[in-house]
Amino acid sequence: MNMLTKRIDKERLLLGIAAPLLALVAAIVVTTLVILATGKNPGAAFSDMLTYGSASDSQVYILNKATTYYLAGVSVAIGFRMNLFNIGVDGQYRLAAFVAAVLGGALTVPGWIAIPLIILCAMATGALWAAIAGILKVTRGVSEVISTIMLNSIATAIIAYLLQPGKLAELQSGGTVVSTDPLPKSSYFFSIDTGPAGVLWGFIVVAVLVGVAYWFVLGRTRFGFDLRTVGQSESAATASGVSVKKMVATSMVISGAVAGLIGMPTLLNDSHQFSNDFPSGIGFTGIAIALLGRNNPVGIALGALLWGFLERTTNHLEFEGYDKEILGVIQGVIVLCVVIAYELVRRYGLKRQQQRVGAELAAQAADPTQKQEVA
Repeated sequence: MNMLTKRIDKERLLLGIAAPLLALVAAIVVTTLVILATGKNPGAAFSDMLTYGSASDSQVYILNKATTYYLAGVSVAIGFRMNLFNIGVDGQYRLAAFVAAVLGGALTVPGWIAIPLIILCAMATGALWAAIAGILKVTRGVSEVISTIMLNSIATAIIAYLLQPGKLAELQSGGTVVSTDPLPKSSYFFSIDTGPAGVLWGFIVVAVLVGVAYWFVLGRTRFGFDLRTVGQSESAATASGVSVKKMVATSMVISGAVAGLIGMPTLLNDSHQFSNDFPSGIGFTGIAIALLGRNNPVGIALGALLWGFLERTTNHLEFEGYDKEILGVIQGVIVLCVVIAYELVRRYGLKRQQQRVGAELAAQAADPTQKQEVA
């Protein structure tokens, strides 16, 4: 029995290592072919990416970007664990950042009061916006995919309407940027000055805390167990006394609350105001990162770092004469390779498990005295 357990654990470990390695090799091969198709040298491209990406200023840039991407990945992953596809993360975080920026620009209280209020305002706005999709799903059976797509459009329209001079925004001196009132300096989140490498956003600490909370709640609490159970089998969850509708609505609200944090690193550590050039599309990036990380907090962190690395290095490749569209190609290739590789490894693992069970049953049928030992 002990030998069998050791063999199974060893096989699981090997399969866990094989999936990312297979995805990495496949991504490198496909990316190499794509670069060769453009008439460029892939070896020089990879060398430039490694050299430029390992520079100290690039490392700070990557960490700052990864902070935002990690929050986006966790927000999407919460829905994924419930078998919900929250496409509305992009609208939730942009509307939350806008409302929080308006509040922050109007506050005159000390920073130690203003910063928590801004963060809570963002989380509440994101949660309320996501709750609309959750309520529509549990009361009317509306697909969260459709409702969140429409809510993204509505959020964009609301921001466009209110982000105008004379309403909740003002025209900057240059005449091309419209933004909310800037936050007072007392409301700036702390940053770490690394010297020539740049400034590291302090909101990375909040992102780490969110990751720890995500791991603990989903993996170490009854609520997390119920949530995962509903995601795997609604009928089994119902039979065990779990309210599926309540869990769906709750998970959408939590996903939206985390989505509200996505814009906070930019707002509190960088721009200190919401303008018409505020970053967009991060919610959709979070979908790719959650897929890369397999909804695991550590995996999502690695995916966020990888995304930041690719964004930093491939943008630099453009100055070296490479096509600027190569970033999108590499990102898409990596996501596809990861999804395919994990699916292939998962199917192989199931096949191996069936073979082991069949072998044990055959051995038991041949020698009934082994029944107790196999059990």
